[in-house]
Amino acid sequence: MGKVVMYSSVSVDGFVADENDQPGPLFDWLSSGDVPLDESGELKVSQTSYDYTRPYWDQIGVTIVGRHVFDMTDGWDGKPPGGIDHVVVVSHRPMPEGWDPEAPFHFVDGVEAAMAKAQELAGDRTVEVAAGDVGGQVLAAGLIDEVRMDVVPVVFGSGKRYFGSVHAQHLLEDPDVVIQGNRVLHLRYRVRR
Repeated sequence: MGKVVMYSSVSVDGFVADENDQPGPLFDWLSSGDVPLDESGELKVSQTSYDYTRPYWDQIGVTIVGRHVFDMTDGWDGKPPGGIDHVVVVSHRPMPEGWDPEAPFHFVDGVEAAMAKAQELAGDRTVEVAAGDVGGQVLAAGLIDEVRMDVVPVVFGSGKRYFGSVHAQHLLEDPDVVIQGNRVLHLRYRVRR
């Protein structure tokens, strides 16, 4: 079984989007360099960010997201983002009407069911959990092994929190990765058990 990683770009004050669900400059670092991060050529980062991000992306087998993110992105038109094999969507609603049942998206009710499905699909590859409300629920359930943040130098003041509505204390180890890229600081923490 692969490790479970909570991940997102985040503002310095801990938000993954503003009050209107807009990421603002949080993804600007993905176009701040000259090294293509994927085959599309649209994402270009610094060599430092590439050396950190590309190997991580290559390890991801499944991403878990909430229905809100799925709806906001229109399900990425049925193609998982970043070349990921499968997306597990936590939702109390069924898949949208007319949704292609062959698309590699799996709708489940609750974070425990999402994790079980994701680990089944990922095998020994990484299960990525999108930060936000669902990520916070997975952390609160004790199912996260590692927290990765791409900290962007912006202060939102309010918005959608990286850890969602987690209200209990969770201890992380000291960061074992701290890498400065162009307009981003890549951090990685292991969750203390």
